Amino acid sequence: MRVCAAPPFAADAPRVNPTRWRPHDLLRLTRLEPVDGEPSWVRDAFARAPFAVVRRAEAALGFVAAGVRGETRAQRFGTWINVEDIESSIAPESLRDVDPLAQRAAFAAFVALAALRDEADVLNAFVWGPTGSAGFELATQVPTINASSDLDLLIRMPKRCDAATIKALADTLARAAQHAGTRVDAQIETPSGGVALAELAAGKPRVLARAIDGARLVADPWQPS
Repeated sequence: MRVCAAPPFAADAPRVNPTRWRPHDLLRLTRLEPVDGEPSWVRDAFARAPFAVVRRAEAALGFVAAGVRGETRAQRFGTWINVEDIESSIAPESLRDVDPLAQRAAFAAFVALAALRDEADVLNAFVWGPTGSAGFELATQVPTINASSDLDLLIRMPKRCDAATIKALADTLARAAQHAGTRVDAQIETPSGGVALAELAAGKPRVLARAIDGARLVADPWQPS
């Protein structure tokens, strides 16, 4: 997040790990509580699409860490959502088979998504879906991506996967990216947090795992500390 609001709870308030809402879930909100230091674009963005995306950060009971998207890449605002203001949620995997508006389908990110959805047998062995700007547009039907937008994916991998399958996943995404003329990036959701597929495919001895209590290098993301 480029900017983040101060937490609306005490610094010593007990933190909880919500299980109902997970990182990258999109939350449809009934309202967005104004906070001090809020960027000027936030109100217009929320009026256009009353959604926030769950982010990886600890929150006190009754709150969820989330972010509001603006129209540009630089417009990202981290804030804290009162759970009473959440109307519904959309997980990335529920967007996998959602089609964009017909006039938007030719954008490279959606072309890559269609190729993966229709042809990627190795990917379809997992629970997966689009995140980032493509996922946001599919969920809200508000034009969000542009001609240079990448396709971001979340792949849920709760159990250890062999190196051959990891490589096959990376190769599959690379082919879709080449076909569409864009970049396709995937984050693997493991018990230790989110790990870049590219790092796993590179066979690094340690990879960066992003969890709600911070990021750390781990040797085995399927063996949480």
